[in-house]
Amino acid sequence: MKGLIRLEVLRVLRNRKFLFFSVIYPSVLFLLIAGTADPAATLGDTGLTLPAYMMVSMASFGALTAVLMGNSERIAKERENGWVRQLRLTPLPGRGYVLAKTAGAAVGALPAIVLVFVVAAVVKDVRLDAWQWLALTAAIWAGSLVFAALGVAIGYAATGDAVRPITMIVYFGLSLLGGLWMPTTTFPRWLQDLAAWLPTHAYAALGRAIEQQHAPGVRDVAVLLVFLVLFTGCAARLYRKDTSQA
Repeated sequence: MKGLIRLEVLRVLRNRKFLFFSVIYPSVLFLLIAGTADPAATLGDTGLTLPAYMMVSMASFGALTAVLMGNSERIAKERENGWVRQLRLTPLPGRGYVLAKTAGAAVGALPAIVLVFVVAAVVKDVRLDAWQWLALTAAIWAGSLVFAALGVAIGYAATGDAVRPITMIVYFGLSLLGGLWMPTTTFPRWLQDLAAWLPTHAYAALGRAIEQQHAPGVRDVAVLLVFLVLFTGCAARLYRKDTSQA
């Protein structure tokens, strides 16, 4: 299992196109959205400046990109080319394969989070206490496991040809409707009510709670836990189904 995890991590680090998209792209979006914003003006009743608000959004978006896009496409293609079938002939347990995929995706997520933080601090002068930076990094990194499980589920549900469009629809839909690209306060009221129950909205809300120095909302934590169980359960069921058909 350790050998496969090491292999997956190396594959992620060697994929320059994927690293550019998942690591640099969120920072570029942050600069485009918050680049001309007044670093002193606060956003609504949040008490946060637009750069601080969007920093959490783009860090979450970067982690989402790494774990969702990476897992779904790699798993679908490996099922199609027979690599997963070959692994089943080894003593490697099924959970080892999923763990290796999750570990590889997590490696790509961490640099994306850190780079957004560095850009926000250097370019837009976002200032937080040391504990807040550490807590933000840990919360966003840990929260990405929800979407890593979703990536595994999509990878086992879709074929190699269909996985990319399916993943892109889910990826952009969750990002836009969950408020990662713009504050949900700009949405119509009915859409704000819908967004509040999406995992991406709850995901970013964890980080903003840390910035505001208060405990995360109970509903946000509950939403993330429910979706984690749901996505993990779907991934496990689809894995077993794929195994029985192999």
